[in-house]
Amino acid sequence: MDATDDATLRRILRECRTIAVVGLSADWNRPSYFAASYLQGKGYRIVPVNPKADVILGERCHARLEDIPFAVDMVDVFRKPADVPPIAASAVAIGAKCLWQQLGVANAEADALARAAGLDSVMDRCVKIEHARLFGGLHWAGVNTGVISARRRAA
Repeated sequence: MDATDDATLRRILRECRTIAVVGLSADWNRPSYFAASYLQGKGYRIVPVNPKADVILGERCHARLEDIPFAVDMVDVFRKPADVPPIAASAVAIGAKCLWQQLGVANAEADALARAAGLDSVMDRCVKIEHARLFGGLHWAGVNTGVISARRRAA
């Protein structure tokens, strides 16, 4: 697992507000969709990178990072580890600030490439879980439903 400290993760999640999600699935029950939907609900701009879809989460899909016509802060990767080095090179080429490899995705070559270019790099962590852990919203099922609370409801 990545050894990035909590202060750095908080900074990344505060500063990186536009997130290109490489491998974002259009299927609502896939982890990539769940994580991106959560982040979108928290005010992040999600940019789907999926050559097989037109629109996901109400956002136009792009086939490649280089096809995105505006600045991207973070590249969040839901692909197999072997696929990540060219994605890292693309993240550097488009001027992203962070390369984030999701849970189960840890490619040291991609991490080194990103860091050498001055990007923050996170491996083998879920951006949704880290956001919820660091900013609130995590409970036993991984989501904050708001159904059960210790706070009294206003009259």
